[in-house]
Amino acid sequence: MIIFTVAGSFWLEIFLKVGVLKQIKRAMLSIAPVAFVFIAWDKYAIAHGHWRFDNTQILGIYGPWCIPLEEYLFFLVVPIAALMTIEAVRSVKKHWRVES
Repeated sequence: MIIFTVAGSFWLEIFLKVGVLKQIKRAMLSIAPVAFVFIAWDKYAIAHGHWRFDNTQILGIYGPWCIPLEEYLFFLVVPIAALMTIEAVRSVKKHWRVES
């Protein structure tokens, strides 16, 4: 699903030149605090048996807190894809652009 998310939205960066990747530091500063909260929530849910990952559906590569790589990628790729989608709509619908 992560690959489909990338394929479905990252082309916007190339063809519509939305500029999200040019501002990746700014995006990461926005995404990181929220991602940290959700990853901590995952850790809590896994530790208490409320949540688990199907070993047949993951690569088997784990990051900190024994959370699969795919989960970390999800919290990184999906917000970037959302930003690209929002910026693509704003570039096509000029009247939606917020005045600074």
